Amino acid sequence: MVVGVGLITFRLHECHSLKEKRGIVKTIIARLRNNFNASVAEVADNDVHQRAVVGFALVGNDQGLINSKIDKLFNLAEELGLAEVIDTEMELIPI
Repeated sequence: MVVGVGLITFRLHECHSLKEKRGIVKTIIARLRNNFNASVAEVADNDVHQRAVVGFALVGNDQGLINSKIDKLFNLAEELGLAEVIDTEMELIPI
C-alpha cells in the first residue's frame, strides 16, 4: 500500500475578506475531491486573506499510479485559474 500526501500553497490576489477566501477555497477543494476521489482540506493560514494552504491524501496499491495522480492533481489546481499556485510539496509513503 502507498499513501501519497501533499500540500498546495495558493496566493489569492483579489481577495479582501475571509468570506471571499472561503468561497474560492471551497471551490478548489470540491473540484479536487470530485476529480481525484482524494481527501482534501484547508490545513494552514486559515486567517490570512490572500494565502491558502490545501492538503490532500491519496491511497493506492501502485506507487507509480499515485505519483501520476498527484501530478495531475497539481496540474488541475493550476488550470482552475481561481488562485495562483506558489508552492507544491508531495511525499509518497510506502506502508
